[in-house]
Amino acid sequence: MTINYKRWQGLCVFGLGLALGTAFCMKWMESDLWSNGQLFTILGLELFYPPAKLEGILSGLDEKVKTILRYHLVFDFAFMAGIYPCICSLCMMGREKIRAGGLKNLLLVLASAQMLAWILDSIENYFLFKWIHNPGLIDNPGLFHSLVIIKWILALSGVLVGLTVFILKRRKPVPG
Repeated sequence: MTINYKRWQGLCVFGLGLALGTAFCMKWMESDLWSNGQLFTILGLELFYPPAKLEGILSGLDEKVKTILRYHLVFDFAFMAGIYPCICSLCMMGREKIRAGGLKNLLLVLASAQMLAWILDSIENYFLFKWIHNPGLIDNPGLFHSLVIIKWILALSGVLVGLTVFILKRRKPVPG
């Protein structure tokens, strides 16, 4: 194994551990996310709830649930610090197993795109923090949902391509 491969592997393991730990904490909090007598989901806030429902949910939060939701978003920042480097390193480890060509370049692009996904995820959290504080400020849900969709596309593409190459290319990485 090359030194680069081992470094990417270490980052991948660390990032995966951090992501799994924080995901567990966030999942644990989700059972307390109630608004107006109904359970809501973070994924619903991110992708599926129309603007009126989004405003209704955020307007119906009591202080306890607002606090839990804020904690959830803080844990999400820690999750981001694990998951995006993990995806990046997965792509780079796959890249180390390929000699040359378009796939090698695609893996580099997907690895680099995780920084953009991380930035978009941070902007998403900024919107949610702002809207929790004042649900009447839900000003651009279309932009918000677009940023979330782009983030998911970048992250899932990196996972799918990186993992596929990593699994299918069983030979040892090229020295160098």
